[in-house]
Amino acid sequence: MESKKVIAVVGATGKQGGGLVDAVLTDPDSPFVVRALTRDASSRAAKEMAARGVEVVEADLDSEISLVQAFAGAHGVFVVTDFWSPLTPEQEAVRPRTIREFEQATNAARAAKAAGVSHVVWSTLEDTRPHFERTGDAVPRVMGGYTAPHFDVKASADAVFAELQVPTTFLRLPFFYETVFLGMGPVRNERGELILSIPIADRKMTVIGAQDIGRTVHRIFKAADHWIGETVSIAAEHVTGAELAAMLSAAIGEKVTYQPFSWPEFRGLDVPHAIAVSNGLQFLAERSEDTEIRDIELTHNLNPELESYEAWIGRHGAALRALNA
Repeated sequence: MESKKVIAVVGATGKQGGGLVDAVLTDPDSPFVVRALTRDASSRAAKEMAARGVEVVEADLDSEISLVQAFAGAHGVFVVTDFWSPLTPEQEAVRPRTIREFEQATNAARAAKAAGVSHVVWSTLEDTRPHFERTGDAVPRVMGGYTAPHFDVKASADAVFAELQVPTTFLRLPFFYETVFLGMGPVRNERGELILSIPIADRKMTVIGAQDIGRTVHRIFKAADHWIGETVSIAAEHVTGAELAAMLSAAIGEKVTYQPFSWPEFRGLDVPHAIAVSNGLQFLAERSEDTEIRDIELTHNLNPELESYEAWIGRHGAALRALNA
């Protein structure tokens, strides 16, 4: 029997990488086995993964050498960086998160090249600046001239993979279903009413579940010859704020009303990175009707088992009720 090929997964204990790990482990016919990369193999999440039979190795995106060692012998690599990972003010003063993310992506690209990896799937996003230049909307810029740095820096890093001629699929993702638990769900106002205020106006938000990201990436690795060198923008569906509020109302058993912040209002909130987040939401909302921004038909062809947002929210009804009790 031909031995299975290794897929090294950066961020294996996170949502994106974890979804890919699950996809491989739950497919008995997968041609791959997983090598999970983590900064701390003694962490609870890493130990739980090892207990599932996954090879766990320590590596750090800030160390190119550690990545070369972790990628050695791997057929494929899934690369994801975390722009929002916590930094102290002192750390950010020394090395801004924009520089850190670009350097981390560069380390991964160089390591993949050095290790002779046959296929990299790089989790990236668009550069939002050309969009706002075309629309003429003078949105505020942050962190050295970016409109949405968590998008723009990844887009800048795309060129590194291309220039090094790393065999790469450029994967662009939408919002996760899971964001309803991460600050984008309904909150109670002063009258006790549940209000959903995601700033997407009357536009649509592109969404997908983390597990479906993993299953879709697994299919991309399986059909590498077709996807190397391609940009793949995926989504399970597009939903308006009103549609999402209705789904949440049914799952929670209590009316959720959609009352969106405007983009300027959200940018003015006293919350971390409000300008960057608002600009990113505005970009996706204004581009949501463009097939190229997130292609639902393509995603369904890659992963016919996609779970709808309504079904996902229904499965998490108890947790949503507890969150909003």
